[in-house]
Amino acid sequence: MGKYWHLWTILGVAVLSVVILVVGWPWRLGLDLKGGVHVVLQAEDTPTTKVTPDVMERARAVVERRVNGLGVSEAVVQIQGQRRLVVELPGVTNQQEALRVIGRTAVLEFRDPQGHVLLTGADLKRSTVERDQLGLGWVVGLEFTPEGARKFEEATRRLVGQQLGIYLDKEQLSNPVVRQPIPGGKAVIEGGFTAATARNLSVLLNAGSLPVPLTQLEVRNVGASLGQDSIRASLIAGVVGAAGVLLFMLLFYRIPGLVADLALLLYILIDLAALVALRATLTVPGLAGFILSVGMAVDANVIIFERVKDELRMGKAGRAAVEAGFSRAFTAILDSNVTTLITAVVLYFLGTGPIKGFAITLSIGILASMFTAVVVSHWLLRFLVDWQPERVPAYFGEREAVA
Repeated sequence: MGKYWHLWTILGVAVLSVVILVVGWPWRLGLDLKGGVHVVLQAEDTPTTKVTPDVMERARAVVERRVNGLGVSEAVVQIQGQRRLVVELPGVTNQQEALRVIGRTAVLEFRDPQGHVLLTGADLKRSTVERDQLGLGWVVGLEFTPEGARKFEEATRRLVGQQLGIYLDKEQLSNPVVRQPIPGGKAVIEGGFTAATARNLSVLLNAGSLPVPLTQLEVRNVGASLGQDSIRASLIAGVVGAAGVLLFMLLFYRIPGLVADLALLLYILIDLAALVALRATLTVPGLAGFILSVGMAVDANVIIFERVKDELRMGKAGRAAVEAGFSRAFTAILDSNVTTLITAVVLYFLGTGPIKGFAITLSIGILASMFTAVVVSHWLLRFLVDWQPERVPAYFGEREAVA
């Protein structure tokens, strides 16, 4: 095993990649592949609060908490420009209900009969969805902060026999009569809720209120059938492209081409496994970045093989020619990959969701291709040289053996 440790390393990496792919199935799919809802929201100034970068970040955090509370996986919530939020909800089918939750201001207030505000959502610690006392309907349970619990007990003590209105965005949810003081900092909201409406209200309360109102600029549905068509088209393009590259390398470079093909197959496994391990969301631009990086991985092998052939023509022996070829090719490969990686980093930090997906897959592809082209191909060629050193010139199309 010691003599062929590099081959065992390659096999181990391949097996580990396959395990990650199997364990990570099903893979995370973005809106353009899974279907769902794309929403663009715009923040509006209020008399007391102007839209600033800090306000936009707070609004994004609130909307993100609401989306997570709805149980939407692979959702994207990001700031676009100065005032806009882009929300992508893969797999969402009930568009209107989702929009009501993510875009509502959600200002919770408890008022006395005269309309004075006694408590707000700022006094709330958390909310839960519970069964009512008869077990037939649903209510929203409230648990207040220590300060909120004190305020709530004082309010209920003062309002015994009177009504305590509970409002959300100035809309009355319920208006119960206080029978007795309520200590302990807990209460419930009753309003004829279904399980879904109670859950959505609980999500709103737990996420907090928006610092400024959000208006809907765009709402677009992406059908699941379109997503399936995109997956099918992307898979066909990927398989045909990869098969064409593999065949070209095999026909043009023969034995070294076979080495490149093995390295390329390992590259594909490593690249996909890295995306799955990082829980990256696959999108159509992301798949485009993956396919583009396949070509870059092969390009590195082409540079290496041509440099090795140059060394053989200069009269170097097999092992020396391979080592010199890799050494001369490495600088060119490193320069081209680093410049592309810099471009990918810029796209990630300055781009929006789909562009970020392209940048992530391209970056991972570049790193994986560097490993497979420079390291794996090198190991495999060394194995061939050690196995049949006299055949190395013939492997690279050099008919005459050189000393």
